[in-house]
Amino acid sequence: MTTTIEIGAAPLTLAQLRAALNGPVAVSLTDAAWANVEKGAAVVAAILAEGRTVYGINTGFGLLANTSIATEDLETLQKNLVLSHACGVGAPLDENVTRLLMVLKIASLSKGASGVRRHTLETLIGMVNAGVLPLIPSKGSVGASGDLAPLAHMSCVLIGVGEARYQGQTLDAVTALAKAGLKPVVLGPKEGLALLNGTQCSTALALAGLFAAEDVFAAAIAAGSLSVDALLGSDAPFDHRIHALRGQPGQIDVARRLRELLTGSAIRDSHRHDCAKVQDPYSLRCQPQVMGATLDVLRNAAAMLEREANAVTDNPLVFIEDGDVISGGNFHAEPVAYAADQIAMVLCEIGNISERRTSILVDPKMTDLPAFLVKDSGVNSGFMIAQVTAAALVAENRMVAHPCVIDTVPTSANQEDHVSMATHGARRLLDMAANTATVVGIELLAAAQGIDFRRPLTSSPELEQTYAIVREAAEPYSADRYFAPDIARATDGVRAGRYRAFAGDLLPSA
Repeated sequence: MTTTIEIGAAPLTLAQLRAALNGPVAVSLTDAAWANVEKGAAVVAAILAEGRTVYGINTGFGLLANTSIATEDLETLQKNLVLSHACGVGAPLDENVTRLLMVLKIASLSKGASGVRRHTLETLIGMVNAGVLPLIPSKGSVGASGDLAPLAHMSCVLIGVGEARYQGQTLDAVTALAKAGLKPVVLGPKEGLALLNGTQCSTALALAGLFAAEDVFAAAIAAGSLSVDALLGSDAPFDHRIHALRGQPGQIDVARRLRELLTGSAIRDSHRHDCAKVQDPYSLRCQPQVMGATLDVLRNAAAMLEREANAVTDNPLVFIEDGDVISGGNFHAEPVAYAADQIAMVLCEIGNISERRTSILVDPKMTDLPAFLVKDSGVNSGFMIAQVTAAALVAENRMVAHPCVIDTVPTSANQEDHVSMATHGARRLLDMAANTATVVGIELLAAAQGIDFRRPLTSSPELEQTYAIVREAAEPYSADRYFAPDIARATDGVRAGRYRAFAGDLLPSA
């Protein structure tokens, strides 16, 4: 199903950005947005007609900003800029990320502050709507002066160079455009620079990581609640009075959701008044504190990225009301880098606390459940190595979660002497989210297995729905079997958002 996204009437929302990621989409601009585009292009034309020298329009770039370019060389200047900056390496970006990147670039150009012509933007919109998705190498941006290399590869296809995916095929750019009824663009003054400057690649990758983290977060809320019941844990630590005294909004919201998920559990009621345990381990008892803090961080990162998605991150900027063109630094992706680092930490912590709950579930010293959640332990190893796999994945996430924003490598002969490293900070998020999805998937399998040992008692209505989704992926573990497919199917459910509903209204893009 194609989602229609109109740009210009209101800021893009997280829900629209998620739709652009999942695709396909049909993008259009409002009349007011087109008017701004035409005003911006008119400012550039007026500068040239008046013979003024303005960076990026009729000068070189970076350290060559003081080099004036003759009028007859301006088209060549923009083309050469795109070609020379297409230096990306590595595997291509995922097609969904590329689509989102292009939508973000369209949104930025639609403000008229970049000075591109209507025809150039119409062609870029035509590419998105037809599904012509450039092959963009995933490595090569330091996240300042914009995502130059990735956006150059996007722009190459616009001018008929490079390769693109179209209807499942990899084609040369000219052929892909032709099959979609489009023609390569000859870039006008400033257009190459406008296309290359910007944070759209790092922002698209960070948004993809955010949405994946949301799916994992939701599944972890469901898994953590199911584990509480499987382990005969208490819901007293989720009492609203505890969390009101601290006042942290995410903590309060998560505690409320945990209470809701456990409401009506016959398992909980069975040990409410005769439980020998005084307190549960932290990974059960402190879920509101840990998951609430991660929720606050996710919400903050989401707000930063939503603002960035609606921003103009070009340089120089064209101010259509007064005709000024001013150089600045909006291309610097520092906000995106911070958001990406925050999401990376969130993914680590969701995995850390989930793996700890799985460890309790399989440990006969910590619970009355059978060792490793299987009858005839010894002959059967049960969930022994599934927990080891979870431990391996959380360790891997920790190793790649080092903050990227604190790193910088000066570039462009020290003209660009401080960079954000946002792009690779955001690029790691999808791998980290996949790791954490598997960790949570393993917990869901383990918690469901624990619930089986509590039968005929039932959990709450919502948690029984959680259990049912798990059981669609894997039947109860009665004896050792080839376990990897079960883990893969459980993970697929997490990554597909099967558990999003169990987060209720918590998620930023809900």
